[in-house]
Amino acid sequence: MTNPSLWTTLFRCKPVADFIVAGEGHSHGLGRKFGLFQLTMLGVGATIGTGIFVALNTAVPEAGPAVSVSFVIAGITAALTALCYAELASAVPVAGSSYSYAYATMGEFAAFLIGACLLLEYGVSASAIAVGWGQYCNEALSLTTGWRIPDAIARPPGAGGVVNLPAVVLVGLCLTLLLRGAKESTTVNSVLVLLKIAVLLLFVCVAFAHFSVDNYHPFAPRGLIGIGSAASSIFFSYIGIDAVSTAGEEVDNPRRNLPLAIILSLLIVTAAYILVSVAAVGAQPWTAFKGQEAGLAVILHTLTGAAWPALALSLGAIASIFSVTLVVLYGQTRILYAMSRDGLLPAFFRRVDPVRQVPRQNTWVVAGGVALLAALVPLDVLVNLTSMGTLIAFASVSIGVILLRRSRPDLPRGYRVPFYPVLPIASAAFCLYLIAGLPKDTYLLFAVWLGGAAALYFGYSRRRSVLATGAAGAVEG
Repeated sequence: MTNPSLWTTLFRCKPVADFIVAGEGHSHGLGRKFGLFQLTMLGVGATIGTGIFVALNTAVPEAGPAVSVSFVIAGITAALTALCYAELASAVPVAGSSYSYAYATMGEFAAFLIGACLLLEYGVSASAIAVGWGQYCNEALSLTTGWRIPDAIARPPGAGGVVNLPAVVLVGLCLTLLLRGAKESTTVNSVLVLLKIAVLLLFVCVAFAHFSVDNYHPFAPRGLIGIGSAASSIFFSYIGIDAVSTAGEEVDNPRRNLPLAIILSLLIVTAAYILVSVAAVGAQPWTAFKGQEAGLAVILHTLTGAAWPALALSLGAIASIFSVTLVVLYGQTRILYAMSRDGLLPAFFRRVDPVRQVPRQNTWVVAGGVALLAALVPLDVLVNLTSMGTLIAFASVSIGVILLRRSRPDLPRGYRVPFYPVLPIASAAFCLYLIAGLPKDTYLLFAVWLGGAAALYFGYSRRRSVLATGAAGAVEG
């Protein structure tokens, strides 16, 4: 038997039937525990968080009052991509999200690089989210006790501190919950999601009561460049679309519930983001956002002169950022699980606890890496890297819809993208537009990451993948 050529190796695709068998055929697997409500709350929980509670303070100085347009642009891109995700999720309802879709449509090497993008997207996103948690903890402590956590242990290096201890505590709490099981984690997440939506509605009501049209002049002080730059930097907050699809093997009736949950969560999130951004800028001059910690809570305190609305929002933000971190950590463990099951990563990552039905060792590794990043790296560096990884993954899904329609037109699909192929092409184009708006240092860091991923693939994964070895039982780990 002759060895396959390098070209054949790079572009070999995993048959969709193999994905389905791997997801359904093993008693020790992850287990199906989620319905439509839990899945939708998973998407909302992974999305509404730092993007509105923390990153608004970096986006408004870039776009000015036109930040709401930035959210619209990001929302349109996410909406186009969400429809593409919905089709692929209904056709390939397994763990692994964009990585699995790419493996079925683009080949092994592209799938591995996209998996690396997802790991960057999830790991760095969780870290970026955790960094902002301490801001609202400090605001709540200040309002209730008058004491604040010292900057040395509440901020990362480069942002006025030595180590971000609250971020480490947050990751530790999420780790504890994830190890108890996915069902318990999603139940807690659903409660926290309902709480944060209520808190954001409180903010919108108070802010609109003090709305000033004067705060919207000038509307776009930095022009289209500022609007586009802000849209690029906040796009990471739409990671929840991808997080829903990572749960493909843990969902009842996935061909129906996955596409529905993706679309519902996006509608809820986009409406919340636009409402809050419009209300926030109307209640406070855009120039006041720069460097403002726990911004939404501070706005409420200033507007009302009372501590309780700001305290309520701070507690809501604490709960919100907890739920986002929880879901993002969950998503990253499932991507590692899927890549390991395909033989592209060590078997360590696919071992599932038979009682809790969670990848225990995998979860420990993810939590440790995220805690380290959150403790030591500033927020702005993390945000742009996360946006890059997210946009690359989203663009691959849009292209994947076209490729799968061509290669497997007969495949059962619970949902089909309308206006095909115009909509998938538009989705990919929007992603490329937002990628172009990211700063140059993000490109450099991203290139280094992909270079490391390529080295790992050629040095380890290419010869050990299930497709290379024919080890159908590799999933047994």
